[in-house]
Amino acid sequence: MTLKPLADRVVVKMTEAEETTKSGIILAGSAKEKPQVAEIVAVGPGGVVDGNEVTMYVKVGDKVITGKYSGTEVKIDGVEYTIVRQSDILAIVD
Repeated sequence: MTLKPLADRVVVKMTEAEETTKSGIILAGSAKEKPQVAEIVAVGPGGVVDGNEVTMYVKVGDKVITGKYSGTEVKIDGVEYTIVRQSDILAIVD
């Protein structure tokens, strides 16, 4: 199954959370922070959204930082994705 986002939506796959700290402490599942860095797997076409022209600035493969609790989480073929608006993307990570 393939996800094709509409309008200004972007499909991202969150990166795995760190399981150990830099000092070597192993974190329990409840102590891990929700990851904010994600990789873009699909980008919508942009266009007119809510009466405004939207140009898509991100592309597939970009690593981005999203809002901590933004988007809608979906599970397709056992893989978890998050669908966010381009405006929920805070930065592109180089």
